[in-house]
Amino acid sequence: MPMLLLAGPAAEPWTVTDLKSFLRVEHDADDAVIASLLTAARAQIEAWTGRMLLAQRWRLVRDAWPRDGRIVLRGGPLRSLIAVRTYDARGVAHDVDPASFVLDLAGGVIAPPPGALPEPGRAVAGIELDLELGYGTAPDDVPAPLRHAVRTLVAQWYDNRGGAADTSAALLPGSVATLIAGYRAVTL
Repeated sequence: MPMLLLAGPAAEPWTVTDLKSFLRVEHDADDAVIASLLTAARAQIEAWTGRMLLAQRWRLVRDAWPRDGRIVLRGGPLRSLIAVRTYDARGVAHDVDPASFVLDLAGGVIAPPPGALPEPGRAVAGIELDLELGYGTAPDDVPAPLRHAVRTLVAQWYDNRGGAADTSAALLPGSVATLIAGYRAVTL
């Protein structure tokens, strides 16, 4: 079940000004560096937790409808199902009404209506579901531990820009691991 990013978040969990204050940076020379570190830190926290911090659009591609009637997402949190398409054998897309699906927003589960869905005509990538994932649209919608993890990771990377840092600490500082532990998706 590949997931493709359609549109990233409209904002970041922190502003560059907020981070400069946290980092005690009083000049503007590193603004671009801090902005880049912010985007990278958010993306890294999302990768480590499997959770999108701010609202973004993703496409889930499937070969067939699930036999058990449940599509369980690896990423989350699920905010909405925007569009659903199936493709026939000629590769022509056919829209399916997203309102006919049952969404378990807390569990990240999408349940198609039983027996009412057209089977895709192509064996590979015959189904596309466009989703909105994330905690919300504003930085304050993101749980405080995850926001602080982003800020802590930016500080770690900013302080160790020279590349001389211990690689294990540079990948996941202990304080960040503690902050995100309760949000990490368990995969088998």
